[in-house]
Amino acid sequence: MTNPSSTKFAVLGAALIAISYGLARFAFGLFVPPIRDDLGLRPAQIGMISALPLISFIFATVIASLIADRMGARITAIISGLFGTVGLGVISQASGAFSLGIGVVFCGICTGLMMPALTAAMQAMVNRALHGRVSSVMNAGTSIGVVVAVPVVLMLESAWRMAYLSFAVIAGIGVLAAWRMLPSVSPVTPTDAAPAPPISRLQWARLLRLSLFAFAMGFVSAAYWIFAPDLVITLGELPADATGWLWFAAGLAGLGGAIAADLADRNNPPITHSLMLMMLAASMALIAASPNNLLLTVFSALVFGLAYMSLTGLYLMTGIRLLPGRLSLGPVLPFLAVSLGQAVGSPVLGLLIEQTGYANAFSLFASISIVVAIISPLYPRQLEQEWDEEVIEDTGLQAAYDHQLHDDEGEPYRGIEIEEKTKTAEAERIDEN
Repeated sequence: MTNPSSTKFAVLGAALIAISYGLARFAFGLFVPPIRDDLGLRPAQIGMISALPLISFIFATVIASLIADRMGARITAIISGLFGTVGLGVISQASGAFSLGIGVVFCGICTGLMMPALTAAMQAMVNRALHGRVSSVMNAGTSIGVVVAVPVVLMLESAWRMAYLSFAVIAGIGVLAAWRMLPSVSPVTPTDAAPAPPISRLQWARLLRLSLFAFAMGFVSAAYWIFAPDLVITLGELPADATGWLWFAAGLAGLGGAIAADLADRNNPPITHSLMLMMLAASMALIAASPNNLLLTVFSALVFGLAYMSLTGLYLMTGIRLLPGRLSLGPVLPFLAVSLGQAVGSPVLGLLIEQTGYANAFSLFASISIVVAIISPLYPRQLEQEWDEEVIEDTGLQAAYDHQLHDDEGEPYRGIEIEEKTKTAEAERIDEN
């Protein structure tokens, strides 16, 4: 194993997230039209199959932290990559709903294990003062993976089997990279850091509210991730390769999600949450109203990508803040809720499409998003009464990580002193040269 720098580790993490989230999870919706036609699947079947990787994702995420603690970050990431490689390979050879379901279940396990493995590796290898920046780069991997899938579908068009076979090869390369560059140890808590305080009723109540909002967002977003490409081909009669531009736009806009989430943390999270949900609703209503207009559908994908990635980033920061010292629980529960919402939303939307059509089903889900946006003033903030004014002003993803651990005096264990010493040493070396 080599010991990569923080920059190299962030790039590696983004690449592995691109494989596990972008290719193994979200790229499936891009290939729904040709898969549905070749295997003769109905919308309700597609909805049920699309829910399977989300269920396996939830199961894998629940046990991922335990696996990472027992086996280490490297083994956990390798297991994740192997599930992804096999799952993508099985999808490429699927002959019906059953074999396709097995493939997507394996891909869901891959997705659920990867982020906990990388988080454990980051805590073991990266200076705490850089955790926010490294996490932002890794989180961008989802959008990168979605964008990477676009040229594949544009070149191969309806050759979805070849596309998934190429994804399996890429996942195999990711396994080798994880084996070569990730540490085998679990994260170590500094000896001078105070233990995490007990979880209060107020914290549980706010975490429950956060999870309910995350579930609702996952429920409505399932419509776009799974059925948007099928909508523009079936209802809008656009060519099959046009769906690639939807995912390109969604992935490109999603890269700005981390910035939007950081701004939300610095200003008013409930208002930003409401705004992003309204954007989700607008994207679904727009694509349902004009599925035959490529320009408008691409614009709707831009809006959707920015809104979705901003919301997931906001849930990440809120979960971290609500449960200081518990990275294996605080940010995990809302992401589980998002996946559970998508697992429920996919089959529900599939049934609605069969009964009412694409336009009506998408419009109904857009209406649900608007309702949730209206009640967003209930979105939880951090526990203000436990934070002084100086802490409240310290916002953003890095600040959320800074306040995860505290020393014996109750001050945040930031690791900033280490960063300052590193910068001083680098400056001295430059002066000597």
